[in-house]
Amino acid sequence: MYILGINAYHADSSAAIFKDGKLIAATEEERFRRIKHWAGFPSQAIEFCLREAAITLSQVDHIAIGRDPYAKLTKKILFLLMHPVGSWSAVADRFNNSKKVLSIEDEFALIDDTIDKKELKTKIHQVEHHRSHLASAFFASPFNEAALLSIDGSGDFTTTMTGVGTGNKIKILDSVDFPHSVGIFYTAFTQWLGFPHYGDEYKLMGLAPYGEAKYVEQLRDVLSFKENGLFAVNLKYFRSATSGIITYGEDHIPKVASLFSDHLVEKFGAARKSEEPLTQFHKDMAASVQRITEELIFHLADHLQKKTGLQNLCVAGGVAQNSVANGKLTRNTTFKNIYIPSAGHDAGISMGAALYVYNQILNYPKIEPIYTAYTGSRFSGNEIEQYLQSRKIAYTKYDNEELFERAADCLVNGGVVGWFNGRAEFGPRALGARSILADPRRADAKDLLNSKIKRRESFRPFAPSILREYVSEYFEVTDDVPFMEKVFPIKAEKHKLIPAVTHVDGTGRLQTVDKNVSPDYYQLIDTFRRKTGVPILLNTSFNENEPIVNSPEHALECFLRTNMDMLVLENCIITR
Repeated sequence: MYILGINAYHADSSAAIFKDGKLIAATEEERFRRIKHWAGFPSQAIEFCLREAAITLSQVDHIAIGRDPYAKLTKKILFLLMHPVGSWSAVADRFNNSKKVLSIEDEFALIDDTIDKKELKTKIHQVEHHRSHLASAFFASPFNEAALLSIDGSGDFTTTMTGVGTGNKIKILDSVDFPHSVGIFYTAFTQWLGFPHYGDEYKLMGLAPYGEAKYVEQLRDVLSFKENGLFAVNLKYFRSATSGIITYGEDHIPKVASLFSDHLVEKFGAARKSEEPLTQFHKDMAASVQRITEELIFHLADHLQKKTGLQNLCVAGGVAQNSVANGKLTRNTTFKNIYIPSAGHDAGISMGAALYVYNQILNYPKIEPIYTAYTGSRFSGNEIEQYLQSRKIAYTKYDNEELFERAADCLVNGGVVGWFNGRAEFGPRALGARSILADPRRADAKDLLNSKIKRRESFRPFAPSILREYVSEYFEVTDDVPFMEKVFPIKAEKHKLIPAVTHVDGTGRLQTVDKNVSPDYYQLIDTFRRKTGVPILLNTSFNENEPIVNSPEHALECFLRTNMDMLVLENCIITR
């Protein structure tokens, strides 16, 4: 039985396919379109999933869409009636977007024009946004029972949802309705700090350690915690919600309206322009916004633990990408075990919607835990060689052992390596399949990567990939972090040893590398360890202000226009 899950007409559109409960493939549409956060119908991701499953669209038994336009419909109507409409075009935009979801069989017919649209419509399941998020975390987790938390900007008129997962079922406990949203709160201050683009929130998180959380008390007037374990925002600080939040347009690129109001400017000062320098005040505000957001996440989680009495927590949603908060959860709540999927953001909706149908609706048993994110595109050695020959690119082919030695030597000698190996990752993190790698011992590695390759803000950190067996030697918290989803303190005595991956506050967003999950990447790091004594590599995504590379062509083009020293495409090495 095949279930196809999709996230469509929403940022980070994606597709995932399961066969008898086993994940066959999952990927984001942006990887093919080369447009970050692409938000249309994920036709190329769907076609990829069908190819990986070796089936046609007519052989798919169920199609799960992580969107339900009818969810909380009465509340949506009441909200519009009770609030003056700031922009009817914004309302019309949302209406048209919902219409596309309800007539989505027309888009599928463009993929396969032999499909019977009436029959296809009977296979479609609309799964509410946050239920899809919860399903993506719980049904993929190792837990038979867990508390569940989904938290993001907004989806299907909900911004936060809590629940309990038991076996193959999810029970919803509570929710917070739009426009009360910690995601919108965080985005508004991200914009106010001069980072206006969709997805820029990680910049605020990276900037926060450079400041002191001096303004948390002032922010309590913006974000208030409720005794029932939920929260509310003071709407005076935000632009009218009926004026529109996100638009997609004909180009399917998500654009976020300016979310903060004049009242926020009156209270906190003028918004920083993108070209203006970052002052200590801006850094302190970033630290304060990050701190109160963490406190809110702990507030939600702690109340959920007391309500359920459970020790396991599954988290998803856009705010679940706040890896700094994630790393503090077990130290600031009574939860002992945390699972966050590789695609905790909206791309994971496709996987979650499919799992919701498989478990919740069709009543099949819970699947095996998912600890790998390698579900995307892959290319054989022959395909890569044919491509390089067609481009007249000089390369050398090595067997595995020699390949690892050559790549490790390049890293030891101060080189930067583009590493393209196996199946691409599902989610926003490069995990050793589509990565740019460097020596973490180099104090200048961060500046080198930022200035010559990544071309991004100097305050943004780079992550350490560490062999799983050595975590306790380098980090103060020992945990499996397969998807680079948590930040932990690095032991003080190791800061000088690995300065390139130690953030200004002494932390690192680690990825624990398991030899059974990532054998080639593990072997490369272990080869580096044998040469240096350090079981860590600096790992950042293989891209340059674009989606992560998806094909040998993308990788080669990125290599040629940047200053990487070596490109490894499976067993082929290209050097300058």
